[in-house]
Amino acid sequence: MSYRFMRVIVMFDLPVVTAAGRKEYSKFRKYLIKSGFLMMQESIYCKLAQNASAADLIVEGVRKNKPPEGLIQVLRITEKQFSKMEFVLGEHIGDVLESDERLIIL
Repeated sequence: MSYRFMRVIVMFDLPVVTAAGRKEYSKFRKYLIKSGFLMMQESIYCKLAQNASAADLIVEGVRKNKPPEGLIQVLRITEKQFSKMEFVLGEHIGDVLESDERLIIL
């Protein structure tokens, strides 16, 4: 059985002018981290999914935990497309596995 790995990228811009807005921002960000998302840049998080069905479940979880205000965008791409990301400025930090090889821990 072959899996088509997907990346779910969440980009958000939430209002943090009021104390309530900051609280909602913090709550949403903590949800992403607890759900296994990794921060790519400020307000841009990504998570690896085994297939399109798993990616759909991840997106549904983001919808359920969205704050009442702000802008949240979700992008689903294949792992192959993600691996072709080009770094125009800055340096690539290699502490995240970028391979689509399976990892088996016994």
